[in-house]
Amino acid sequence: MITRQLIKKEIDTIPENYIEVLYKIIKALQISNRSDTIKKKSNTDWLQFINETYGCLAYDPIERGKQGEYEIREEFK
Repeated sequence: MITRQLIKKEIDTIPENYIEVLYKIIKALQISNRSDTIKKKSNTDWLQFINETYGCLAYDPIERGKQGEYEIREEFK
């Protein structure tokens, strides 16, 4: 089984020129973990928002206005 102690021990054997790369990998894993948590929370928030606002425009629906007309500037040949 891999433990934190084993990983820390292995880090001590990494050549100095790879330390920055290893640090970036560790930070990327931390950000990935946080974004997964944020996504889960966002999905919950989104569902709550939908449940609270569903049907709020039933008596005042959104209507699309007239398209309008555009002038023709150049004719293609």
